[in-house]
Amino acid sequence: MTDPAPAATIPQVDPATPFDRITERIDDLARVIARQAATIERLADAAKLKDREERAEADAPLLRDLFALHGLAQTFVSTSNSEPDRQGFEAINRRVERMLAERGGELVTPFRGTAFDPETMEAAEVAGTDDPEADKTVESVIQPGLTIGDRSIRPAKVVVRRYRKL
Repeated sequence: MTDPAPAATIPQVDPATPFDRITERIDDLARVIARQAATIERLADAAKLKDREERAEADAPLLRDLFALHGLAQTFVSTSNSEPDRQGFEAINRRVERMLAERGGELVTPFRGTAFDPETMEAAEVAGTDDPEADKTVESVIQPGLTIGDRSIRPAKVVVRRYRKL
């Protein structure tokens, strides 16, 4: 009679090992799918942005007209003699602003203290300041500007502070 093979030659299989490997592979696949989903989302966002910019360029004449209407509405708000008229013109102004934004236009209305940006702003006036930190910052906006995508259609007219040592 032959002796059975010694125990050392029969490989011992841990019953948990196949499940651990499956779990690792599932985790790896989940990470790959998550990365692919993020890539697809980035590509979709880029396509939406490109479509929006192309639409804005096509709508440029309309955006210019809406911008002019916005300026008129602002003038009417500031010169109206009655409160109901002023409120009506403010409502028109807000609606025009929304229409500009929906079509890819952006109003340039910098806040006081914003750094002067020659790409989107025009220095219509200069105001002196004795504060060196306020040099080349916006004091006030005379007229808002308009940008479409990365392109400035009409720069905002602003009062710019200039530091002058006294």
